[in-house]
Amino acid sequence: MSEPTLGVIALGNALVDVISHSTEEFITEQKETHGMEKGAMTLIDEARAVELYSLMGPGVETSGGSAGNTMAGFASFGGKGALIAKVAEDQLGEVFQHDIRSLGLQFDTQPLAMGSATGRCLILVTPDADRTMNTFLGASSELSPDDIDPNLIASAQITYLEGYLFDREQAKQAFVTAAMAAHNAGHRVALTLSDPFCVDRHRHDFLGLVENHVDILFANEDEIKSLFMQDNFDDAKNAVSKNVEIAVLTRGEKGAVIVSDGKEISVAAEPVDKIVDTTGAGDQFAAGFLYGFTESMDLEKCAKLGALAAAEVISHIGPRPEVKLADLLQKAA
Repeated sequence: MSEPTLGVIALGNALVDVISHSTEEFITEQKETHGMEKGAMTLIDEARAVELYSLMGPGVETSGGSAGNTMAGFASFGGKGALIAKVAEDQLGEVFQHDIRSLGLQFDTQPLAMGSATGRCLILVTPDADRTMNTFLGASSELSPDDIDPNLIASAQITYLEGYLFDREQAKQAFVTAAMAAHNAGHRVALTLSDPFCVDRHRHDFLGLVENHVDILFANEDEIKSLFMQDNFDDAKNAVSKNVEIAVLTRGEKGAVIVSDGKEISVAAEPVDKIVDTTGAGDQFAAGFLYGFTESMDLEKCAKLGALAAAEVISHIGPRPEVKLADLLQKAA
């Protein structure tokens, strides 16, 4: 086993998020005309991204992507990490690279010189604080096994894989390449399922990845039920316990359940005065849990950090923390 110098290396989509408030009526209208699914992520092309952007109200623009958001939270806790993700050689790509590096994270992926523009995610937040995402993957979907440096992977305790990236065959290959490099170095692999519709599209491949390459699985209630085609959460929870070392299952206001070694740990959701925007809640839960895990905390404390980070991010617009998450460590203790 090589001695790791980083806590987490994440593979994910490099996206610039545009977040705007929306009415329920607008979501319904867009569902009828373009198949937009409330509370889910819909893949769109560049022309549709331009059209939808013109229809959105005033928005907040920030570097995003699920894995990028998790790594932003991980760094805010004080963790050392890196991100592997693909941007284009354009203005948004430069912004994304600058934002990630400014957090103290390593980002060395070669940008795409020709072809697609840097990806973006148009996020509509309804009055119930739910978020509906419309994603133009752009250059991010061009991530391939060629972008995986086994020596870099071997330098991290955990290699974290973003399920949203799984929509392209070469990204699936990149996941397996990274997972094998991590395990060859004696380190763990974590996967977040990201979205139930994503799981529906790739269930067979996701199951193969989970069974053969994943040690730590992050999923919310809908995602884990989709993966194992169960209507009941308890049945899905029992199924996953046979496949991974640790399953981290989030349930919104019901908190989270950690399943490991035949045991279950339940952690309550951290109360907030007002839920403003649930974008990034799962990403930040993962950030807190991963930070605790890389610092050798017990699983309950890891989950407590996740709950605290999720509570912080749902109390404001945007998927990344607005406070230094390291300040929450004392509260978790």
